[in-house]
Amino acid sequence: MLDITVHKIAQVVLMARELERAEGELRAFIDRLSEEEQASLVAVMWIGRGSFEAEELAEAKRTAYEEATTPCADYLLGTPHLSDHLENGLDALGLSASDDEDELIRGG
Repeated sequence: MLDITVHKIAQVVLMARELERAEGELRAFIDRLSEEEQASLVAVMWIGRGSFEAEELAEAKRTAYEEATTPCADYLLGTPHLSDHLENGLDALGLSASDDEDELIRGG
């Protein structure tokens, strides 16, 4: 089970797509997440890029938590295709951020 809401992941996805304009905002958003939320966010990204399988979510979260040697925002912002990996990770977990993304785009 994720320790972060799909809605928050959707916010990261949208900001990551606009990285040139929203880097400071995205960095601040990630920094405000709890350690558990950050570990889940990294785990979803890892699942999306194929480093872990969806069934290995608990292991991915544990690894993210235990091996966090740089600030989470620095790590994630340095990851190419971050928004794609997050969306792919959610898909692999049977979740979707599309409704949340639509709501955020509309200003909800």
